[in-house]
Amino acid sequence: MDTQALTDPRTKYYTGKFPLQAQDQPGLTADTAPRPDHGEISYIGTGRLAGRKALITGGDSGIGRAVAIAFAREGADVTIAHLPEEEGDAADTVRLIEEAGVRGLSLGGDVRDEEFAGRIVQDTVDGLGGLDILVLNAAYQKDRDGLASLQTDELDRVFETNLYGLLFTARAARSHLMPGASIIVTASIQAFDPSPGLIDYAMTKAAQVAFVKALAEELGPEGIRVNAVAPGPIWTPLIPATSFDDEKLRTFGSDTPLGRAGQPAELAGAYVYLASEDASYVSGAVLPVTGGRAL
Repeated sequence: MDTQALTDPRTKYYTGKFPLQAQDQPGLTADTAPRPDHGEISYIGTGRLAGRKALITGGDSGIGRAVAIAFAREGADVTIAHLPEEEGDAADTVRLIEEAGVRGLSLGGDVRDEEFAGRIVQDTVDGLGGLDILVLNAAYQKDRDGLASLQTDELDRVFETNLYGLLFTARAARSHLMPGASIIVTASIQAFDPSPGLIDYAMTKAAQVAFVKALAEELGPEGIRVNAVAPGPIWTPLIPATSFDDEKLRTFGSDTPLGRAGQPAELAGAYVYLASEDASYVSGAVLPVTGGRAL
C-alpha cells in the first residue's frame, strides 16, 4: 500500500505577511498576491459525485472555484454563477471544469437581481439536465470604520447579496430538488465570532446559519439535506477588496491556532463530503474550516 507523508498544517501554505495591495470589488484572481491555491494541481477526485449536477453561486474564484474544481474532478457537471466583471476568472474556472471531462456552464449576472438569481436554476437544469447540488456561496463584505459611518447603500448591498440572493436561488431550486439532493451554504466564523469591522457581513452570516437550520427541518422529511461550511480566514480575491487597513491585511489569518490564513483548496473537501453519500445522515450542520478557531 502506498503511504502518504504527514504534512505540517502550520507550514503547508504561505505563512508570511501578505504584501500590501488593494482591489475594487469583487476582486480578481490575477491581481491577488500571492495567488490563491484552488486545488488546480493538488485535488484528485475519486468519483464521489459521478453523474451529479451542481450549481455554485460565486463560483468563478476563491472558495467557489475550489469547490467547482473538486466537484468536477469527483464527476459532477458544474454551473458557476458570477458577476459580469468576473468573466475572465469564470472562463478559467470553466476550462478547469471541462478539463476534468465533465460539462461546465458559466452564467454572468448579479444575484441581487431576483430574475437572474432564479433564472440560473432553470438555466442549470436546461444546460446540465438537472440539479442535485446547490452551493450558495456568493457574498459581499467590506471593512467598516464603525456603525455611525455605515452607509445604507452599502448595508443594502451586503444584505441583498448575502441573504436576498441566497433566498431567491434556493426558492427557485426548491421544485427541482429530488430526494438525495443537497444544499450547501458558505457561512462564516463571523456568524459565531463577529468582528466589529464586519458587523453587517457577520449579521448576514448568522442569518445564513438560521436559514440552514430552518430549511433542514423543512426539507429533511423530503430527503433533501441542508448544511453549511463555516470558513475562517481564507485567502481569496475578496480579501484585498475588503478595504482592510495595512496591518489587518499583512497579518490576515495569523491569529488562528495554526498561525496562517487558509487557502481555498483546503475547503473543497468539506463541500465534497457534504454533497456526497458519505454525509447521507448529515443535515442542519455547520462544518468549521477555521484553522483551529472555535465556532
